[in-house]
Amino acid sequence: MDTTPDDGLDRIAVVGLACRVPGADDTERLWQNLLAGRESVVRLPVTGDEPEGYVPAAAPLDGPGDFDAEFFGMTPREAELTDPQHRLFLEHCWTALEHAGCDPARYDGRVGVWGGCGVNTYLVLNVLPHYRRADLLREYPAALLHGNDKDYLATRTAYRLGLTGPALSVQTACSTSLVAVAQACQSLLDYQCDMALAGGAALKLPQEWGYVYEEGGIQSPDGHCRPFDADAGGTVFGSGVGVVALKRLEDALADGDTVHAVILGAAVNNDGARRAGYAAPSVDGQAEVIAEAYRAAGISAATVGFVEAHGTGTAVGDPIELAALDEVFGAAGAATASVYVGSVKSNLGHLNAASGVIGLIKAVLAVRSGQVPPTVHYRARNPRTADGSPFTVNSTPRPWPRRDAPRRAGVSSFGVGGTNVHVVLEEPPARAEDGARTVRAHQIVPLSARTPEALEQARGRLVAGLRDGGLGALPDIAHTLQRGRRAFAHRTAVVHTTGPGAAEALAEASGRQAADAARVAFLFPGQGSQYSGMTAGLLETEPVFAAEIERCARLLRPETGCDLRELLARPAPEDGPDPLTSTELAQPVLFAVEYALARTVQALGVEPAGMLGHSLGEWVAATLSGVFALPDALRLVAARGRLMARMAPGDMLAVQLPEDEARALERPGLVLAAVNAPGQCVLSGTPETVAEAAGELVGRGVLTRLLETSHAFHSPALDPMLDPFAALVAEVPRNAPRLPFVSGVTGTWITGAQATDPAYWAEQARRPVRCADGLRTLAGAGRPVLLEVGPGRAMGRFAAQVNGPGTAAVATVRGQRQAGPDERTLLNAVARLWEHGVEVDWAAFSAPEERYTVPLPAYPFQRRTYWIDAPEDDRPAQDTSKAPEPPTTAQGTDTPQEDPVLVRVRQLWSDLLGVEDIAPGDDFFVLGGDSLLATRLASRIHRALGVRLPLDELFDEPSLERMAKLVTAHGGAIDHASTDHTEKR
Repeated sequence: MDTTPDDGLDRIAVVGLACRVPGADDTERLWQNLLAGRESVVRLPVTGDEPEGYVPAAAPLDGPGDFDAEFFGMTPREAELTDPQHRLFLEHCWTALEHAGCDPARYDGRVGVWGGCGVNTYLVLNVLPHYRRADLLREYPAALLHGNDKDYLATRTAYRLGLTGPALSVQTACSTSLVAVAQACQSLLDYQCDMALAGGAALKLPQEWGYVYEEGGIQSPDGHCRPFDADAGGTVFGSGVGVVALKRLEDALADGDTVHAVILGAAVNNDGARRAGYAAPSVDGQAEVIAEAYRAAGISAATVGFVEAHGTGTAVGDPIELAALDEVFGAAGAATASVYVGSVKSNLGHLNAASGVIGLIKAVLAVRSGQVPPTVHYRARNPRTADGSPFTVNSTPRPWPRRDAPRRAGVSSFGVGGTNVHVVLEEPPARAEDGARTVRAHQIVPLSARTPEALEQARGRLVAGLRDGGLGALPDIAHTLQRGRRAFAHRTAVVHTTGPGAAEALAEASGRQAADAARVAFLFPGQGSQYSGMTAGLLETEPVFAAEIERCARLLRPETGCDLRELLARPAPEDGPDPLTSTELAQPVLFAVEYALARTVQALGVEPAGMLGHSLGEWVAATLSGVFALPDALRLVAARGRLMARMAPGDMLAVQLPEDEARALERPGLVLAAVNAPGQCVLSGTPETVAEAAGELVGRGVLTRLLETSHAFHSPALDPMLDPFAALVAEVPRNAPRLPFVSGVTGTWITGAQATDPAYWAEQARRPVRCADGLRTLAGAGRPVLLEVGPGRAMGRFAAQVNGPGTAAVATVRGQRQAGPDERTLLNAVARLWEHGVEVDWAAFSAPEERYTVPLPAYPFQRRTYWIDAPEDDRPAQDTSKAPEPPTTAQGTDTPQEDPVLVRVRQLWSDLLGVEDIAPGDDFFVLGGDSLLATRLASRIHRALGVRLPLDELFDEPSLERMAKLVTAHGGAIDHASTDHTEKR
């Protein structure tokens, strides 16, 4: 007897679960209800006027018409015309993807979808009664068909979610959703897709109605479903939706997915004519499909501990189903009463096309948790079932310990019409212990939503989960949010080391709206920002940074005579000077740090739209732009530092004065060296002249600060080094810049001629730094997010002073006086970039780590009700084809009369889009219109206003006001409506 499946590649992982059923909005609440033995069939009020045999029982969904139309790109009108079953299925496909940690827009593979739904009673009872024959003839069929016909369930889901794998609607009545699962598994094994969504939806309308019991029928006489019980008399039909996300097991394990259960095998067949009637079940057909499923799984049925049966609780169906199970399990040697059997229909009623996948979800949760939920209402065995059966029904929750083999379960679903399906499950494989993994100490926890309200709700859900501690390890939570969730416009992100800490930080964090396609500009600070030990932590945590520093250190060693990593690895001695105050070391080391930081950020997919470097920082920008090769740039920067160190000593003084007043202080031995911001300038000169100017300014009450420098940079003191340095630059190849950067000399975009001119790079050390002008130039390029790629925040502060409120400046390295881990500062920078709308390559970010995908709270849809009520009487629907009377102005008032053509076009927009309060400047396409709706609009304008508008002109004039003027320009008017000869009945 086989007890263990082979190690082949034909196993399917269940990686995502989503459901909404009576009494439960998600799988967690469903599982709680099942373990508690809670019935979700409700009793309805009665009036006394009900027909004989009426049973006031139903299994309804709360808010079946509630839907987030905007989230899925639907207009209000499209949403209310769409079958709620389609909407439920679409929403839960998204939720299943999120539960699986998959954003289909970024998933490296094809996602397929299989699903089905019940009969569309919403169309029949609620929508069509509002249409007269003339309306139906005018309405473009796709408007109703695409949102209501079962054929379009899967393909519309694929369209709305951007799924590129197979999209197939499956319809086999009650077995629909489990057949969809079986078909999806086969498609995965055939490599037609890499992930699959499968499930179904059912909505019984009217939800507030019970049913009339007929003796011998399928429905219960008392409103309770009692599977396998002696008093079983029928089922109760209800509403629900369920979807599972599936992957090949080997792929799921390689991707670090959470595997909830493993599908070992599945089989589908049909009873054919071997039954009493079309709707009758067959022992032979069911037994064959069950046996075939275990052959496909490669295991013995005797190793299965639980079967989630079809279990409708009917007098005929239950004994036939147990007879088929007895035949297969008995032949496999299963002992008497060794296998639990149950049915979720005892809790929820019969959910029609969704029933199979809900049974599967129950079985998945059972094998995963090691508990078998009770079957509600079970009291005694059905006397029509066999004595000595391998099956037993538990009326209380039972523990399901793991014994010699993994926990295994079977799931059956049988459809009216004879299509049978059986799926074999196994508990998920054990995951490696967390202690063996490589992860960052700090983690970025990003969160986003489409609206501020949704972001607040998402934040609340995540904070609660983090505080509770039940979501898993913080690295896995962060990984799932980074790579498995869609990045929407409203964002917040925090950096922390623990789940509870992240919860508190997230609770206090502010949200922001990200810009569309946000751009980044790199800012490189100059000498004076460096210090020994800067970025020491990054050498330990960031492989890209460490590799680039190692490269620079190797190239610089012949130039500096030391290993710069020793200067970065530890802080300066407390009892001595910082070695990096010497110019000949400070400049090459600062260059290396900024270059390595820039490469680290670029490795995360962040490319600069522009760059600005302050003095030495401009060399980093030029090197990243390709003007200089890195080895040449390092030699020149080291030479630059040596030449400057040989110049006469000098001082530099920061003064809070505007440029004209600072320049007025120039004198022999003292010049303006930098204009950093309005009222922020730097003077440079001999120690004597700097001291003299400082004294004068103190007397005037002007704030000054002596900078910690050894020389008077950007002053005549450097004149002796200019020609020798230009000669050195002339010896190396120079190229026109590939990436744009701002010249510190001019404050505008550097030209190719300047970038390749050796004299420019000599003068760049001598001339004043036009930092403020450069920051204005960057801001003029779409106000990019400013990333300070180097130690401190000085450049960001200058930018805020130059460009005012709204300036987004982000630091990557803490300043010398700031405390905290270097990794946290860098990761905070990445988090801020993402918040502002900069796309981050999270796969590259997490490459050094071993992290898993874990289930997290679902997206908080901002639902509102989209529902067309069924008519309350038989009055004919209002004919909307005739133009309404134009509004009139009251006698004796000065209120201007609105253009009647604009009024009519507005009504046509409102009818098509389902949008009220349309302003004259509103855009048809921004409000949700598309080419198909525009075609219908043109047709309706012709009927209502008597003019045919070319579609291209309609597209060119999409605002309400301009479209109304276009109608008038083509001769359209209220009294020119085309004659409609359609018979009105």
